[in-house]
Amino acid sequence: MRNTLITVLLIALSLTFITARPARAAEPAEFEGKTSNWNGYTMYQFQCDDRDAIVVAPKQVAPGKPWIWRARFWGHRPEVDLALLAKGWHVVYIDVANLYGCEQAVEHWNAMYEELVDNHGFAKRPALEGMSRGGLIIFNWAIANLDKVACIYADAPVCDFKSWPGGYGKGKGSETDWKRLLLAYGFADEQEALKYPHNPVDSLAPLAAAGIPLIHVVGDADDVVPPAENTLLVEKRYKDMGGEITVIHKPGVGHKHGLDDPKPLIDFIVKYATPKAP
Repeated sequence: MRNTLITVLLIALSLTFITARPARAAEPAEFEGKTSNWNGYTMYQFQCDDRDAIVVAPKQVAPGKPWIWRARFWGHRPEVDLALLAKGWHVVYIDVANLYGCEQAVEHWNAMYEELVDNHGFAKRPALEGMSRGGLIIFNWAIANLDKVACIYADAPVCDFKSWPGGYGKGKGSETDWKRLLLAYGFADEQEALKYPHNPVDSLAPLAAAGIPLIHVVGDADDVVPPAENTLLVEKRYKDMGGEITVIHKPGVGHKHGLDDPKPLIDFIVKYATPKAP
């Protein structure tokens, strides 16, 4: 009888211990859609907010699930992306082509961010990477989401659409893209666009106040996105506001992206966008 009573008590204690333990969090869901190989890594292609989206996963995920968010020109000069994948970072892209960083583009990025952070456990503060016209979306999204950005890497970036595609400066401009931009922003005519006060070059104060560091790469001979109308203007204003910005110059180089040795970019991104241990 005594042995039976002890057995019953042990079973009761075991059940109490099991039910008292906190429930284990569910693993983040896998991405739906097409799966393929991208430079030796698994690439997921799917739809997010009715836009084409891509996530490339590392072979072993780094603590905190860090990621870099690329804007425009997927796969072009991927040295930084590949180096971060090797370190356990995810690389992310959502196609907002022909929206030129307008409000609709920002909303699509908002949806992508929520999908990755809320449903897949990604770090809350990614690094942003924008080449050429991609500069418009990375800056506009960062300005609208100051608490969700670790740092910005901009490469020959458009920071004022009057410069490109408008061509109201020393650059060549693009008549086709200018017409698309007017439509995307809902401008009634060119004059309304030229008076627009919210280009990245005009909206840097919140970024500086939030302490978001910037690193830019420019070709000094760029006649498509002239540095004087874009990056150099950002540099002067950002420094005047107390913001941190580094500009890497490529003497004699035109509208080309990347660095032969991307280590300065990788070091910058890892320094500022690696999630802090809890």
